[in-house]
Amino acid sequence: MSSFFIGKKMINKETVLSLINEKLDENPEFYLVDLKINTASKIYVEIDHKTDPISINDCIAFSRQVEHNLDREEEDFELEVTSPGLSLPFKVHQQYVKNEGKDVKVMLNSSKSYQGLMQDVTEKDITITFETKEKIEGKKKKLKVEHKLTFAFDEIKETKIIIKFK
Repeated sequence: MSSFFIGKKMINKETVLSLINEKLDENPEFYLVDLKINTASKIYVEIDHKTDPISINDCIAFSRQVEHNLDREEEDFELEVTSPGLSLPFKVHQQYVKNEGKDVKVMLNSSKSYQGLMQDVTEKDITITFETKEKIEGKKKKLKVEHKLTFAFDEIKETKIIIKFK
């Protein structure tokens, strides 16, 4: 059981998670990416949507769900509800699924990294494809060679979306 003392009363992480899950049950297209409660009484909730970007109104709805069900007379807290940052690594499997078909950078536990198109996401692994120019025996010019690599989730240290400006 995770609880933090914050002056008046302890905020229970399970209570906050239960409130968030009630809201998630109303709309299963949303999912929880992260929930943190620090000793300074700050509740940090990160939500995302399976297909669409998160709006301010979505964040407000989750914020109200938590805030309206905790008593500020008994529990002094600060609440922040956000969407995942584009530059941050993925934290949950649903983020991999949502970003299938997009360019990603995968850093492995071995410190090797690869950039490519995430083409397949399963419960156990992801597959990325990328091209390199390589010298082929008998050819004068380097030719493009397509690579397809599969990484198990336990091999991956972090995965980030590659942001491209056109």
